[in-house]
Amino acid sequence: MTAQRVVLAGGRGFLGQSLAQALVARGYAVTILSRHPGAASAGIEWLRWDGASAGDWIRAVDGARVVVNLTGRSVNCIHTAENRREILSSRLLSVRAINAAVRACAQPPEVLIQAASLAIYGDAGDRVCDENAPHASDFSADVCEQWEAAFAEGGASQPRRVVLRIGIVLGRDGGALTPLVKLARCFLGGTVGSGRQYISWLHIDDFNAMVIEAIERPEISGAYNATGPSPVTNAEFMRELRRAVGRPWSPPAPEFIVRFGAHWIMRTDADLALTGRRSVPRRWLEQGFRFKHTDLQETLRELLARE
Repeated sequence: MTAQRVVLAGGRGFLGQSLAQALVARGYAVTILSRHPGAASAGIEWLRWDGASAGDWIRAVDGARVVVNLTGRSVNCIHTAENRREILSSRLLSVRAINAAVRACAQPPEVLIQAASLAIYGDAGDRVCDENAPHASDFSADVCEQWEAAFAEGGASQPRRVVLRIGIVLGRDGGALTPLVKLARCFLGGTVGSGRQYISWLHIDDFNAMVIEAIERPEISGAYNATGPSPVTNAEFMRELRRAVGRPWSPPAPEFIVRFGAHWIMRTDADLALTGRRSVPRRWLEQGFRFKHTDLQETLRELLARE
């Protein structure tokens, strides 16, 4: 029996590589679309694409069961006018290219799964944000709204469409955890800013399971918060991280130091660390999704024990 194909756009990064392995383990054949294709391996092929226009990659979409789009320029940068244009255009162009490819298919995919972001809710303070929470009006939220709107341009009926508003995904092979661990081990893992900003986190295994359920369960449709059920404040997160790496104390980082270090040392936007949101996966919980990792202390110990 021929394995069903999953097309994974933007699959070279931390999320994409982990998801590709999980899909192969589930019995799918994976085609990764990337500007820089890697070497083929068991169950995984690579095709070149520019993230914006038609090409040979379209043949992989025709007859595939699903397309998962993780494409988008990283927001981990200084938000200059040029970088902001690239952050927005990389998302809109990739979504529209996939929509055009699907319309051209003789046998279109059954489902399209689109990465999005919890940043659509803005810096929400203590307010709990489920999928019905109001959207913010800052730059990041505006990007998210345009991103999701472009995805919806393909139509509301077929293929079935799922939006995953992704939080902070924790894994051992990259993502947000890797630089934080390095800082904590250098005794720089103190509370950031006020420490009251919330971190909505998700174990990489639960993220992969969400994508697989979105593929295989036809009732999964629309927007979902791809985060765990137990958001924590920055102060709580950093305390558990210090414990996990054996650094019981680190000096706190006041906001002015964070802003200086982010701009001049890390070359990124300080608001990525100074703002947050208390998001919960209400729709996943209502539809019976079972999280394997809900305790931050246990999660960090498990992920870091294998390093």
